[in-house]
Amino acid sequence: MAEQQKERILRFYRGSEGEETAIRLIDLAEAVMKTAKFRISTFLDPYGQEIAETIYAGYGDIQLDFDGGYMGAERQRAMLRHRDFAGTPDGFAIACVEAAWNGQFARLTHRDVLGAVMGLGMERELVGDILLAPDAAKIICDAKIADFIMTNLTMIGAVGVKAQRGDLSEIAPRAERTKEIRATVASLRLDAIVAAGFGISRSRAADDIAADKVKLNWQSAASASKTIKEGDVLSMRGRGRVEVTEVRGQTKKGRTVVVLNRFF
Repeated sequence: MAEQQKERILRFYRGSEGEETAIRLIDLAEAVMKTAKFRISTFLDPYGQEIAETIYAGYGDIQLDFDGGYMGAERQRAMLRHRDFAGTPDGFAIACVEAAWNGQFARLTHRDVLGAVMGLGMERELVGDILLAPDAAKIICDAKIADFIMTNLTMIGAVGVKAQRGDLSEIAPRAERTKEIRATVASLRLDAIVAAGFGISRSRAADDIAADKVKLNWQSAASASKTIKEGDVLSMRGRGRVEVTEVRGQTKKGRTVVVLNRFF
């Protein structure tokens, strides 16, 4: 990648949530070009995966693949591989740790499990998706930290757990439920679309945006007054995500018709 193009990419992400990810991925890509081998990133959220795609497009001799440990994973690792690399990369170094507890007496959330793993000193980037069942959680992670988690994850909050190695091949592909929502909104402001998509009041939507519970295209939304357009993705902590699939004309009363696709 030419220096000017690299600087354009870094300038685009500078000051945003994606800046550190862009720097790390460009460093990986440069290492691949120098060694003619491959490098694997940490786990990337969908926004990070978009950054990886952008950087990959600037390197003609690099191939890009993603894997999150199972089909449909949200957080995935990127493998940047030189087209002249003659070897075969040995997978993405992803493992699964399954933590089980007595589901009759405790109900644990995604935040509970993630907090317990982070409490062991793990970096968020080394942990992929966390798949919850009533009495267990499958924790997708970097293979290098799997044994440490199995040994040290004995409590999640006040609940005792038993952790053991899980089998990635037993994880069913992610099946998302979707619902099409047709709504009319006073404007295309973020708070109006969040309210329509998640079935809450506009004031509640504004409060959740201010509390950083809402992401716009996988970045902090920051302002309730941002204008939304077709193709934008809104995600809310604990409520899934909404994609703006269509912005239609206005009604006689001046309201805008939108078609949203909500993923659960």
